[in-house]
Amino acid sequence: MVEAERRLLANALLDFSNQRFVLLSEACIPLFNFSTVYSYLVNSKHNFVESYDLEGAVGRGRYSKKMAPIVEIKEWRKGSQWFEMDRDLAIEVIADKIYFSVFHDFCNGKCYADEHYIPTFVTKKFGETNSNRTLTFVDWAKGGPHPTKYTRNDVTKDFLMKLRNDKSCEYNGKKNQICHLFARKFTSHALDRLLRIAPKLMQFNL
Repeated sequence: MVEAERRLLANALLDFSNQRFVLLSEACIPLFNFSTVYSYLVNSKHNFVESYDLEGAVGRGRYSKKMAPIVEIKEWRKGSQWFEMDRDLAIEVIADKIYFSVFHDFCNGKCYADEHYIPTFVTKKFGETNSNRTLTFVDWAKGGPHPTKYTRNDVTKDFLMKLRNDKSCEYNGKKNQICHLFARKFTSHALDRLLRIAPKLMQFNL
């Protein structure tokens, strides 16, 4: 997965007009129109790579002592693979050989590199430019290895409004009501209702 992410970044970097890079899945949807998303990203002073220290089996429990001294247990981080980063950080990610090699060799079995490599690498090397949060909303409240799936019946105007205004966060040093630009995990069966509701709600003509 990490190799695939790095290849995607490398190919996107070939276009010099690309200044911001967002990783989404086929189950993601935008929560705002393009002009809002674009403005939010290009005017941000930070990258959006979720990164946090988590004790227990799915956090520090995935760390291998063989990663030391390049990566110590206190530097081990977990986060969503759905990131957003600027061009400078994207270049650093694809240029990295030291940390990538450590993860390639020792993050296996119960360790999922896509949840740990970029969060750990970014926090250790470029933490001052990172917001430590993701722009993609995911609901893990039900527990288990997979997040909540949303089907056609879940898609309502009120539900989408809730996702657009679900919390308060920091953006460029100030409190902001827009914290997520995207959301997942939506099934293909939700598409017809999304296409009916989204244009008016999100003002896609702007």
